[in-house]
Amino acid sequence: MFGTDLAREHKSATDFATAADSAAEQAILDVIQRARPDDGFEGEELGAVAGGRRTWLVDPLCGTVNFAAGSPSFCVNVALVDGDVTTTAVVAHPPTGETYWSDGDRFGVIGIGTPPAPNRLVNINADGPLDRDFVGAQLAADPALRATFNPRVESTTLALAWVAAGRRLAYVTDGRCERSVHFTAGIALCRAAGVVITDFDGAPVHTGPGVIAARDAESHATLLELVANHR
Repeated sequence: MFGTDLAREHKSATDFATAADSAAEQAILDVIQRARPDDGFEGEELGAVAGGRRTWLVDPLCGTVNFAAGSPSFCVNVALVDGDVTTTAVVAHPPTGETYWSDGDRFGVIGIGTPPAPNRLVNINADGPLDRDFVGAQLAADPALRATFNPRVESTTLALAWVAAGRRLAYVTDGRCERSVHFTAGIALCRAAGVVITDFDGAPVHTGPGVIAARDAESHATLLELVANHR
């Protein structure tokens, strides 16, 4: 289905879901309901299924526009939340066969043979609202950012998995990410990998808007200052 002309259901002028989104989410839901019939479920396409304290948050195709165009920048996000704690998280990247995982405490990657080389790559989510300014678009054009880091635009949460694995130095995105099918898995991976991750105020994620995730405290502090200039 990757890169083929799939039926599309438009959500807005520039955003849509494909038949692959719904089929992938249904396949994930079927597996969860067979193994954990009492658990809740919240998906990007099929909505919510009520359950107990445990709820699975699923984005079956993060990067649908890329997927439909035949671009390999997409992933599958699955996270298990028990109360307020993310106990399990997986981000899968089908084009490479890589799977990034966490059991809440440990972080690992299946499919990466060679450790990533040190880099200054910072992914910025520039896919923001049309009715107001947002940090991502302004930050991407900031000369001070470009003088310190190597910025790249990346709208999918695959970027958070890359930060956790060391393939990116950092990632910045606007918006609130609490119990998000898009971000919960990636945030959990970063925490388990020891990444410095906060909101735009430097407080714990979900306290305020935005996410800044960085491999080290110095880079995080620099990005925090740069973001503050655009708020």
